[in-house]
Amino acid sequence: MVNSKISLEGRLKRHPLLHQRIEALIGIVEDSEGDLDKANAAEERVIQELHQMGKEVLQGWAKEKELQKTKEYKESNQQDKIKNKGKKKFIGIQHTEE
Repeated sequence: MVNSKISLEGRLKRHPLLHQRIEALIGIVEDSEGDLDKANAAEERVIQELHQMGKEVLQGWAKEKELQKTKEYKESNQQDKIKNKGKKKFIGIQHTEE
């Protein structure tokens, strides 16, 4: 679910690790450290950053999903408890005479 009213910068602020990785990728593109004279070195650094970013993003995603599922489970159990508080009307099986 993408919230188009929030800027990219605003959304990245909610995900500081992702923001840090994006900054690192921009640093590679701009060669901010001045040590990337060859394409192979730049490629290797990009691959390392993307690998780390993928790992961190998936870990963050998994944590969010776990929190979401836990919340849903607790809400579901709470509603089940509310439903089960009513008086039970079942009196058992009635036997008929033969």
